[in-house]
Amino acid sequence: MKARTLGSAAGTASFALVFDSGDEVTKELLAFARSHSIDAASFTGIGAFQQVTLGYFEMDKRDYKKIPVNEQVEVVSLVGNIAQGDDGPKLHAHVVVAKSDGVALGGHLIDARVRPTLEIVLV
Repeated sequence: MKARTLGSAAGTASFALVFDSGDEVTKELLAFARSHSIDAASFTGIGAFQQVTLGYFEMDKRDYKKIPVNEQVEVVSLVGNIAQGDDGPKLHAHVVVAKSDGVALGGHLIDARVRPTLEIVLV
């Protein structure tokens, strides 16, 4: 992953993050937040994944039902935030991905591996 500062104002900074093929999105995004002492931020992104695990929150179980998508997909929309948790930054993101036939799937982003690229703007 490559990062570039887009600008800063009033003590806040914005970043452009470009993930490469094979990068693990949630792991690298949280590592970036830790290394830059980011306590709170929001982000958006577009690109593509070689695989992604979506989550659907089941109220009665108070846990996510995991939905694996083990094929190349376009990231149609990725939105989320980073907030400070008990053990450091926590990620909360939702994603909509599209398969090659145009079928869209969405849910909570559990994990994903990039291919060929993913671009995130973090504010």
